Amino acid sequence: LKDDILSMLAGEHIPVNTGNFTNDMTTFRDENDVLTLLIHLGYLAYDSTEHCVYIPNNEIRNEYANAVSVSDWGEVSKALKNSADVLNAIWNQNEQMVAQGIQRAHFETSHLQYNDENALSYTISLALYAARNYYSVYRELPTGKGFADMVFIPRKKFPDKPALVVELKWDKSAKGAISQIKQKQYCKSLEEYTGNILLAGINYSKKDKEHQCMIEKIVK
Repeated sequence: LKDDILSMLAGEHIPVNTGNFTNDMTTFRDENDVLTLLIHLGYLAYDSTEHCVYIPNNEIRNEYANAVSVSDWGEVSKALKNSADVLNAIWNQNEQMVAQGIQRAHFETSHLQYNDENALSYTISLALYAARNYYSVYRELPTGKGFADMVFIPRKKFPDKPALVVELKWDKSAKGAISQIKQKQYCKSLEEYTGNILLAGINYSKKDKEHQCMIEKIVK
């Protein structure tokens, strides 16, 4: 259940079996029963075609984040509390502080093993959770000659914030991530965006078990 909540906070849809629910608020045999009750209470949306649940909007997502922040969920709770600091560090191009914030958000769970770029994206989503207050967040956004891992586009009421294009690497280099953003023209989807853009390359080193960050500013 904890894994499911973390995944949904990161924007994922989670498979659920609603068929065994006993239709009361006291009998919970597994995570499916809990998720089904949350559907009935309106705290989760249900996709009847894919048989999946997801958090329907930012308002409810913030309620989950608030609940997790005051719970004893270790580094995950701390990461949510510290996410505003990590976001400010990106705006200020403080690469070391960003890397440290992502390091704090690093978590390992039973089915989200920390062994690829997809798992790294969950960590980034939690480390930058506060960004959802200012940005529309897109994962695997088609642009240029491929798919940008994560793109943060400022909401209309925050025109002073820079757009963020984030590329994730696993056991490679943050510099290589920045190079890929440029080579594959990941900023092409932001041609109509008139503000500044920050490119962020983030790498996780299996050998050192540390995250590295490189940030570059593009002024339009």
